[in-house]
Amino acid sequence: MSALPPRRERLVLIDDDPGLSEVIELLLEREGYAVQRAGTVKRGIELAATGEFELVITDLRLPDGTGLDAIAAIRASRPELPIIMITSYSSMESAIAALRAGAIDYIIKPFDNDEFLHSIRRALNERRMQRENLALRRNVRTDYDARRMVGESPGMRRVQELARKVAASGANVLINGESGSGKELVALSIHFGGAHAERPFLAVDCGATPRETLEEEIFGHAARGLGGTLYLDEVGELSAELQLRLMRLLEDKRPSELRFIASTQRNLPALAERGQFRKDLYYRLSVISIDVPPLRERGEDALLLARRFAAEHARRLGKTVAGFDAEFESFIAGYGWPGNVRELENLVERAVILAEGDTLTGRDLAEVAPALPMVRAASPLPGGGRPLAIEEYVREVIERFQDTHSETELARMLGIGRKALWMRRRQWGLKRTRKSAGR
Repeated sequence: MSALPPRRERLVLIDDDPGLSEVIELLLEREGYAVQRAGTVKRGIELAATGEFELVITDLRLPDGTGLDAIAAIRASRPELPIIMITSYSSMESAIAALRAGAIDYIIKPFDNDEFLHSIRRALNERRMQRENLALRRNVRTDYDARRMVGESPGMRRVQELARKVAASGANVLINGESGSGKELVALSIHFGGAHAERPFLAVDCGATPRETLEEEIFGHAARGLGGTLYLDEVGELSAELQLRLMRLLEDKRPSELRFIASTQRNLPALAERGQFRKDLYYRLSVISIDVPPLRERGEDALLLARRFAAEHARRLGKTVAGFDAEFESFIAGYGWPGNVRELENLVERAVILAEGDTLTGRDLAEVAPALPMVRAASPLPGGGRPLAIEEYVREVIERFQDTHSETELARMLGIGRKALWMRRRQWGLKRTRKSAGR
């Protein structure tokens, strides 16, 4: 017996033969489906119109009409609902008529049970994929509309201009950039700016997806002919075998069917020279190459992004954030952002969550300092200045915040224990003021 469907999908069976209807119902119930029987065209149309069913099976000859009448009426009100025709009349004319009317399959009675069940599973799988693709398109579009590219720096202006130009071409694109720099947002901009905008956008992480899942997502999507855009994130992580299969897919596809956009933080030309990435695949993917600059090279873009993230997360949390104080703003502008835009959003979201007022301040920044891995030895101080070694940074934080923060807060901010904080304070002779000593 085949595996049960993932849930009890509901089917309508339109047939006026009680004996055959009961046999079909028992067969489908045994496979895990829920079946509602209808003996007339009218009743079948009524059931289909309720929206509670995933598939219709109809006989050709019925007391008050034909299965073709049922197909036409159901397709008019529920065009997305799959319909299978069954009949003992095996004329070619009725088969063609059923398919033209909108049936997705045509089965002759008496039929083979396995063939019948296979047809039902295939129809339901296609229906599920249609729903998932529709939901995916809606969600991706909504997310993109809320997250269009932001940037006034020369580097980002060039990225935006290239994305605009290449969108209408349908050419394959390779997007280069550090992790967290916004490569997927560039891919979305290209997708929604071109002819594939109303078709699926499927993002596949080539570095973190299990092999079998990766194969299904890439080659299954292409085989189903769904079109749209296939975004291959970290394409440099593909195995040699999958690189070869992808190359063949790129050679075989028609330009209008499926667009490929790939991204990487690795140096693909160097990998190709060392034989670790196929040169022919690199050339196929990089018809147009776009380099996304890291956030540290984007100047005032960091503040523009921080303000947008603050507004977004404040709205989501039902808070009001009117702006930043000088210390918070100075840090945003001066920090090196090794995690790029992703790290910036993470910090701003944390600050909004913990903020008690309508302005994000240095104190809010201090609350989220543990998210900055000791603000890294190579990162500049808030407000500028030379890079600090770890111990220098610890001392700077203690001196700056010891009179406004408790011992527990300071230790959490630095990512160390209270005993370690006490030992450093003693070593450097740092004393709290009498006013704050009891905190």
